Amino acid sequence: MKNNRIRRRVYELLSKAATPAHAPVSGQRELHFVFFRKPNRFIESDDRSGHLGGVRLEQTTLKGDNELVKQVAVALKSIGYKSVAIDGLPFDNYKGIVPNHGGRVLADASQDHTQYETGLYVCGWLKRGPTGIIATNLYCAEETLACVSDDIHRGVLTSNSPKPGREGLLHLLNSRNTRVVSFDGWEKIDLEERRRGNLKNKPREKLTTWEELLKVACE
Repeated sequence: MKNNRIRRRVYELLSKAATPAHAPVSGQRELHFVFFRKPNRFIESDDRSGHLGGVRLEQTTLKGDNELVKQVAVALKSIGYKSVAIDGLPFDNYKGIVPNHGGRVLADASQDHTQYETGLYVCGWLKRGPTGIIATNLYCAEETLACVSDDIHRGVLTSNSPKPGREGLLHLLNSRNTRVVSFDGWEKIDLEERRRGNLKNKPREKLTTWEELLKVACE
């Protein structure tokens, strides 16, 4: 596990979630991990039409190599989500993704993986569709970043004009009259959410409105 970043990250997240930070409180909701299960059927509530009443589970099967760590679980795919097309980018309406190879956007999905839109890259669900588990985005982003880095080293990405950097971004946002929250503001939000959570014996209590967020960030 120590040589696999994704597995290590999944283990760390699960371990943290399974280890309560505080002693149990009467009436508090509990989280239980039950492995090798997947939803088979969503059951409507008996007394509230259109509301979820329960979930029927079935045992997950494993496929692949005989070695346990190399097997893949046959699991439920993400439902209710599909990416939308972006102006100027090729789009596969059936898969709901921008056609790409390793993160490099393809100029024409009908061709082989040799013609790319220079300087265009994609990652996340827009890259692979609504699939993956905790930490899958780590690998996905690393793969795309490797393509960007490789293109820079091979001279594919070149520019004779200086990059304006942070100051250029701030100037652009200001010209569009776009209000931003600084990192200092985010730290204030983080601190306040933790403070509120501590009062309720929780890791944090989320601020759920723009008004609350901006008020705390600007204090």
